[in-house]
Amino acid sequence: MAKGVLRLKSVEESLASLDDPERSLKRDLNAWDLAVMGVAVAVGAGIFSVGATAAANFAGPSVIISFVIASIVCALAVMCYAEFASALPIAGSAYTFSYATMGELVAWIIGWDLILEMLLAAAVIAKFWGIYLADAFSLFGVDLPLSIPIGPVDLEWGPVFIVGVFTTLLAIGTKLSSRINSVFTIIKVAITLFVIVVGFFYVKAENYTPFIPPSQPAPEKTALEQPLFGFLTGLEPTTYGVMGLLAGAALVFFAFIGFDVVATTAEEAKNPQKTIPKGILSGLAVVTVLYILVTLVVTGMVPYTDLAASDDPSLTTAFILVGADWAGRVISVGILIGLTTVIMVLLLGLTRVMFSMSRDGLLPRGVSKTSHRFHTPVRLQVGAGIVVALIAGLAQVELLEEMINIGTLSAFVLVSFGIPILRRSRPDIARGFRVPWSPVLPIFSGVACLWLMTNLTTLTWLRFLVWVVIGLVLYASFGYRNSLLSKRNVAAREAEEAAAAGGPGVPGGPPGGAGAPGDPAPPA
Repeated sequence: MAKGVLRLKSVEESLASLDDPERSLKRDLNAWDLAVMGVAVAVGAGIFSVGATAAANFAGPSVIISFVIASIVCALAVMCYAEFASALPIAGSAYTFSYATMGELVAWIIGWDLILEMLLAAAVIAKFWGIYLADAFSLFGVDLPLSIPIGPVDLEWGPVFIVGVFTTLLAIGTKLSSRINSVFTIIKVAITLFVIVVGFFYVKAENYTPFIPPSQPAPEKTALEQPLFGFLTGLEPTTYGVMGLLAGAALVFFAFIGFDVVATTAEEAKNPQKTIPKGILSGLAVVTVLYILVTLVVTGMVPYTDLAASDDPSLTTAFILVGADWAGRVISVGILIGLTTVIMVLLLGLTRVMFSMSRDGLLPRGVSKTSHRFHTPVRLQVGAGIVVALIAGLAQVELLEEMINIGTLSAFVLVSFGIPILRRSRPDIARGFRVPWSPVLPIFSGVACLWLMTNLTTLTWLRFLVWVVIGLVLYASFGYRNSLLSKRNVAAREAEEAAAAGGPGVPGGPPGGAGAPGDPAPPA
């Protein structure tokens, strides 16, 4: 068992899986498509709210530094993704990379974590989409009900509708979905830039003081609601100060979760050795600039204390506080369009991870079959869409928002540490991109991601451990026995045992191995 869970799927075996005509994807995406995909998933409602929330509750104006820290950590991890994806241009992202470097059990755990990340993220964003849809209509005087009664339960129809639309588009084809995604992304970036430019007219320099507010006790927070680092070291719950700045970095990291999703499309990228690194890194650069500009605006328009006094601090709150209520309508439309593209990319990433795990036998193999007409895993795409729609439409999934961060960070950790391992074990593989100063930068990236993880709440860690335990039970009961590597190893072992039972020659033959006694010896 111990030897089995450490078995590696070689680069050659991974590349050979592309030859399965029943489970193959079409290479349709170029560098522009991948860059837009990264911007699309990272620029959603969060760009108008995450920075304001982190400033109000954790860091004050120093949330700008929180974003810089988060973007640097993300950039280091994204470079590791780019190298892996250019060496292994196969669907599955961190799951596939871990399988080639750390073994099947680690690959399963990280694949299970990615499913957690993208499933919850898609459900959370879909739920918010329904809420913002109603808000956008209310701003124009139209009262839109959020839910409809179905028997004993109330179903929020908005999330179900938007997930259904993009599930259908993704099932029909990735390239078509990418074109629609590009149009929506250009519109929402234009709205974001408009809001930034207008907001700078209301900025006052005194609102940036104090830049790092002094640390304050937070008696309303329980031990489970404070960062894990503070819990383990016995520190009293606090807000602001340096610890608040670091906690803010862990929170705003949510803004960068989309870039590991881009790596899941490696199998659908044209010339992946070049397009994947270029697409991922250029998308990250655009997103980082946009988030820092929005954060400069929101913390410069009003004091962070005014944001903290608000029930729901956001960029809209800042505009209302300076008397520019009209901006709420523009921002609401921007949020709605922004969330639309986020849902599409997350649904795509979710199914590509599950597709890769299914093709390897760790999940039921039948669901990874692709349509001969559309070259997409239709049954998997539809199944995942139904699950996301039901969770978003029926559950209070927004309570698990931090689980998305810890799932992403755990993947970043393993991908970062995997780079030096693959460099040492397979220096011969052609790479379209190489992380500079390896192994120093990849190891630093992994450690930095671990540090950010310790700044998530203790309750999030407990929930995460429960998810991992559930995953280990599923692996032990299904994945371990049904993986293709396991079956190949069993078949090889049985062949060796049969050969050994029959001697060094023909299986089942006499001990001499050459045939019946008296037969001539085979030619040398």
